Amino acid sequence: MKSIRSEAVNILLIALSFAIVIYFWDRLPDPMPTHWGAKGQVNGWTPKPWGPLIIPLMMLGIYLLFLALPAISPRGFRMEGFIKVFRILRCAMVAMMFLFNLLIIAIVLGAPLKMERVLPVIIGLSLMVIGNYLGKVSRNFFVGIRTPWTLASEEVWLRTHRLGGRLFVLGGMVMIIAGVAGLPVAIWIVAVALASLTPMVYSYFLYRRLEGFKGEADN
Repeated sequence: MKSIRSEAVNILLIALSFAIVIYFWDRLPDPMPTHWGAKGQVNGWTPKPWGPLIIPLMMLGIYLLFLALPAISPRGFRMEGFIKVFRILRCAMVAMMFLFNLLIIAIVLGAPLKMERVLPVIIGLSLMVIGNYLGKVSRNFFVGIRTPWTLASEEVWLRTHRLGGRLFVLGGMVMIIAGVAGLPVAIWIVAVALASLTPMVYSYFLYRRLEGFKGEADN
């Protein structure tokens, strides 16, 4: 039943995204703003029909891709052990893009919203959701912090994802605060970079401490 509800939520969000675009189609400009700079200025446009449909099509593509991943995951790295968490993460991705699509349409139609302030909040919330569940993701090739060292060691994978989960939540909080307070974009970019890169570096040194390397053993 939970699986059915999860699929229903994803399909509903994708369908609503297409429906909203179609409803406002005549009021949407051609070309459509599709990229914003660090200070919230539009610096990229895409003509119709692709401009308004980019985000809904991306949502559909990501959903279908994520739907196929458990079936193509190789033996020894199967995803059934965390499939419930995987569905939550997939839904979080689709929901984030749904909100992003709403934000773009609202701004284009004249709503008093600023991309540089609302977008960090949307991404920050998504990072917090992902971080909350990251530690429950078991070793696989598609989801999580996939470095040579996490894939080579179950223990390194587990510890790295526990750290990464905490950092993702912290980075998400920084993004939300930065967006609400109107802080410089550089602050939340640094926060996201640290949350993403720190676990990768940590996985190397942890593997080196726990497992070592052949050359070191020979010496």
